[in-house]
Amino acid sequence: MVQEVKPAIINNSLLQRSRSLQGISFIGLSLPAAMLVAAVLIIPFSWLAWLSLFDATGNLSTENYVRLLRPAYVESFLTTFKVAGLVTAICVLLGYPVAYLLSQLPQRAAQILMVFVILPFWTSVLVRTYAWLVLLQRQGIINQWLLSSGLISEPLPLVHNMTGTVIGMVHVMLPFLILPLYASMKAIDPVLLRAAANCGASPAQAFRQVFLPLSLSGLSAGIALTFVLCLGFYLTPALLGGGRVAMWSTQIADMVAKFANWGAASALSVVLLIVTGAILGGVNRFMRVSNAWGGKP
Repeated sequence: MVQEVKPAIINNSLLQRSRSLQGISFIGLSLPAAMLVAAVLIIPFSWLAWLSLFDATGNLSTENYVRLLRPAYVESFLTTFKVAGLVTAICVLLGYPVAYLLSQLPQRAAQILMVFVILPFWTSVLVRTYAWLVLLQRQGIINQWLLSSGLISEPLPLVHNMTGTVIGMVHVMLPFLILPLYASMKAIDPVLLRAAANCGASPAQAFRQVFLPLSLSGLSAGIALTFVLCLGFYLTPALLGGGRVAMWSTQIADMVAKFANWGAASALSVVLLIVTGAILGGVNRFMRVSNAWGGKP
């Protein structure tokens, strides 16, 4: 009896030691990543949160957060989400057919066309924004073509307003929706569609009942990525909006550059970051974005 108990005790001791070594190894391997997250996220966010608690005179106060309840800030907050939602919706309408086409083409043709999707990344966002400014202005190529073709009698206001801002942001954000969506679509086994066809489903039914549900994880990932990037996008709204499209990103820049009010800018940043985190958490919880990256639901 004693001889049977000793091996069990030894095995439990070895198992506990193995678990301890695994825990130490996990901590050692995750420490560099934890330090990186602390350096680029936790420390800067803590610094912003600390600055937001001081008013313009350097005294501890909640003035910066109370200021956000003013109508101008509420309106700009709603404008930020309106622009982000509109740009994301247009990117979905344009990007889903493109990603679907790329996923159905032969590998060689898809690789060639994919170059045109990632081609904008080779050019600075500033250059692309100024290019749209030249194209959309009252004497720009688009208005001149519309006038010469007789479709309009006077130039259309396409810049320094919501229209120009949305057009420019869609051009910048579209690849961020196509890429994760294309990766998700390529992972769908074509045998499933053939099986649906063998069961009597039409191509439209096979797409609606098989392909579309399987691509929702990539679509939700692209929507979340595009929407979050739009919330904090500054350059294109500032140039194509012409100061008439007040988003929180432009207000943060104005607080620092024009008024040197770091407390108010920090409060705007903290609230925007918290809202962005809540959106990502909600999307990951209800739309299971983690499935697109191989995570567990």
